[in-house]
Amino acid sequence: MDSSAHLHEKIWLASKSPRRAEILQAVGWPFEIMLAGIDEARRPSEAADNYVKRLAREKAMAIMDRIDAGLVLGADTVVVVDGEILGQPKNEEDARRMLKLLSGKWHEVLTGVALIRAGEGFDSAVEYQRTRVKFAEISDEEINSYLATGEPMDKAGAYAIQGRAALFIEAIDGDYFNIVGLPIRLIYEMREKIARRRSLD
Repeated sequence: MDSSAHLHEKIWLASKSPRRAEILQAVGWPFEIMLAGIDEARRPSEAADNYVKRLAREKAMAIMDRIDAGLVLGADTVVVVDGEILGQPKNEEDARRMLKLLSGKWHEVLTGVALIRAGEGFDSAVEYQRTRVKFAEISDEEINSYLATGEPMDKAGAYAIQGRAALFIEAIDGDYFNIVGLPIRLIYEMREKIARRRSLD
């Protein structure tokens, strides 16, 4: 099966993130959202890459148990700065703390992705993407203005690069879409590998 044909196979997206949905829409990949509802707590001493891969897989597996067949996509994103893993802020003060940590520094964005073929011919792939991002120095006034928009509250690291926080970004090293929350090229390659394995069966 050629790439253009099986790109049209619908994906079950185990995420409520509108950013992930927008990326799939942009590349013309049909999808349907189904929420996983898993415990997303990090285990003690769990490394960031293992954490995002585990959550991505657990999200996808939770959906796989509820459908008869098809491709399921799970994803999870965190920000790492000075060795600290930042998920979504708990409240406004937590968001302020995260933005102060990011100010004037390079940090890493890690997104774990799991692609699982449910039903007959079960197959799966789990990977992660890492991108480096440099924040400009941002003032307390800029942070307060950004917090007032409400944008940081459901974002890993308390910022949205595709939103108002674009004003704070000095440099990017790696995949931009990974920072938004879905490294679409990596997922495409994973789907290709699964499709090739399936064709050999």
